[in-house]
Amino acid sequence: MTTGTTFLIQGGIVLPLEGQRTSFDPGSVLVVDGVIAAVGTVDDVARHPAASTATTVDATSHVVMPGMHNCHLHSGLLRGTAESMALWEWLENHVDPAHRALTPEIAMAASYMAYTEGLRGGTTSVLDMWRFMEGSAEAAEEVGIRATLAPYTADLYDYFETLETNRRLLETHLTAAEGRVRSWVGLEHIFYCSPEMFRGAAALAEEFGTGIHTHSSESIWEVQECLRQFGRRPIEEFYNRGILGENTVIAHGVWLDDREVQIMVQTGTSVTHCPCSNMKLSSGPARIGFYRSQGMTVALGTDGEKENNNLDMLEEMKFASLLQKVSTLDPTVGDPWDILDMATRSGAAALGLDDVTGTLEEGKDADIVMVDLSGLHFVPVLHGRDFNAPAHLVFTAGSHDVSDVWVRGSHLVEGGEVMSVDVAAIAERSQAAAEDLFARRAALQGRTPSPATDLHKHG
Repeated sequence: MTTGTTFLIQGGIVLPLEGQRTSFDPGSVLVVDGVIAAVGTVDDVARHPAASTATTVDATSHVVMPGMHNCHLHSGLLRGTAESMALWEWLENHVDPAHRALTPEIAMAASYMAYTEGLRGGTTSVLDMWRFMEGSAEAAEEVGIRATLAPYTADLYDYFETLETNRRLLETHLTAAEGRVRSWVGLEHIFYCSPEMFRGAAALAEEFGTGIHTHSSESIWEVQECLRQFGRRPIEEFYNRGILGENTVIAHGVWLDDREVQIMVQTGTSVTHCPCSNMKLSSGPARIGFYRSQGMTVALGTDGEKENNNLDMLEEMKFASLLQKVSTLDPTVGDPWDILDMATRSGAAALGLDDVTGTLEEGKDADIVMVDLSGLHFVPVLHGRDFNAPAHLVFTAGSHDVSDVWVRGSHLVEGGEVMSVDVAAIAERSQAAAEDLFARRAALQGRTPSPATDLHKHG
């Protein structure tokens, strides 16, 4: 584990991912007091005055890259249950009843699990939509991850957060953990929230100077129903309700038409692409190549553990590329450099964090990930003209290949082991919380199976 406040990550394949497709092979990254002091070739960084006294981290056979931003996540404990269902049936019959049964203690355990799993796989920042998020703030602070917290709020159902509980979160946790944890305004689906709630959310975000996060255009049915109820497509309706803008992140955006894309671009609204979730729930393929070509900021997210079954952002990058290729029948789209940008620089931009993180550049916080390329599944690793590290990251690597993670210079994962929290204790606590949740949900639905039976019913 790196000790002291100055350390030198030396000899790896350094990808700053600053938008210029730069690589230093081999390269180094020098960190002083949690901030990147130099990035470049081994020889250039070695000439920095602080390099001679720095603790050295050997990055040979590793890629060194910025931490990844998971820009749409739901903490949760429903993984592996209620599979093979359409989106709205799945929500109404399984997810929403679990919200009714949720308690602050269960919610906190879910966030501890989600943040620890993400961190282990190289995620240094999440945008989490969940409930009872004071507990999420505590989890993020202890795990060491960056977290932007956007509560599920809705006024057409009685088991979500409200604008008042969202206000209380903003009052107590607008920022926490020295700014590493922040709170935003959250909105559930358009059919869960009245127009008045949308306008209230916009006013609340303006009052506290914070962002807004919600879902939109995830399924064709959603677009059709929006047209039937409101006479407008979802993004047009969002525009009329006043929530679009540079501080708003829309999850999914699968079925945006060209006019909606232009509205998003003109207002500076970002979208988070969730390819695994969109495939699993048969939502469809978002035109993310087109969105990016029009100037939209496109981030990447896993969605929740229940609609993805893992929180592996490296795997998400692979599917983000492959889904573009198969849906457009164009093998040239989904370029690895573009996909890496979505997971890092664009993710930070969507969250309004690009001035402090998202790339490996001098003056930015040391949110750094090392990926071990020494395994057989990476052979061959090539340099020079045939350089293939970006392709390996997108198409080959998984969370298990992440060896080390730093957030603000704190060494949180070392040699593949999470150092900030007791992973076994978190797993045990999460298992108990899940069994409690399923028992509570069954009781509310008038059923009384044992928790174990309910947990494995859909296995």
